[in-house]
Amino acid sequence: MKISIIGAGNMGGAIASGLAVSGHITPQDITVIDHRGHNVARLKSVSEDLNVVVNDYKSLSEADIIIITVKPWLVENVLREHKESLSGTKQLIVSVAATITLEQLDEWTQPEQPVFRVVPNTAIAVRQSMTYISCQNANKEQQTQLLRLFSLLGKAEIVDEKLIPAVTALTSCGIAFAFRYIRAAMEGGVELGVYPNNAKEGILQTLRGAIDLLEANGTHPEQEIDKVTTPGGITIKGLNEMEHAGFTSSVIRGLKASNVK
Repeated sequence: MKISIIGAGNMGGAIASGLAVSGHITPQDITVIDHRGHNVARLKSVSEDLNVVVNDYKSLSEADIIIITVKPWLVENVLREHKESLSGTKQLIVSVAATITLEQLDEWTQPEQPVFRVVPNTAIAVRQSMTYISCQNANKEQQTQLLRLFSLLGKAEIVDEKLIPAVTALTSCGIAFAFRYIRAAMEGGVELGVYPNNAKEGILQTLRGAIDLLEANGTHPEQEIDKVTTPGGITIKGLNEMEHAGFTSSVIRGLKASNVK
């Protein structure tokens, strides 16, 4: 399977690096097109066998999968400029641009060409992304192929395109919300007398534990909260203070604000 990635920045580089070290994709079969050449050394440090080229689009005509990771406003120009290199119904076109629709991708590619709209988050760099996929013109086999590919970089799920704005807010924007909680908890820890690095280490391990508990037990978060909140105890006092300050409503309002259609 030949993969060409247009764009070698944070997202394109992370996808290329993750696939190269996954053990399932041969690095020689991955070509990364770096527009200016600024990222060649960084990607070669991941694997010398990665094909990293500068402003050279010849690989597109031979690729089984083309992944476009340029900024949204550049996607149309890239696809229209190289449309003749696209090989139609057997070649998958994948865009990670958040605001570009399947209808637009269909318009800018060859007739009936399978197009995919993919929403990862930045944890793709460590192969822990939550990635959502929607598609048009793709058969079941092609959908499964792309699902397996992005499952090498974390967890992946196929959804209806109408859900893309919501899942973008939940997981792509959501990773920033998670970081903001970690920062806030660190600052609280410092105020309580804990050194910043120690606070960070404790918070990260606590979050790992929370995730593992939910996955192992298959429970709702509130069930796990109930196990910690004894009557008159300190945990319920802290939770109630957070709710008085609008913790839950703030999270929901942030998600709704990020749910831009």
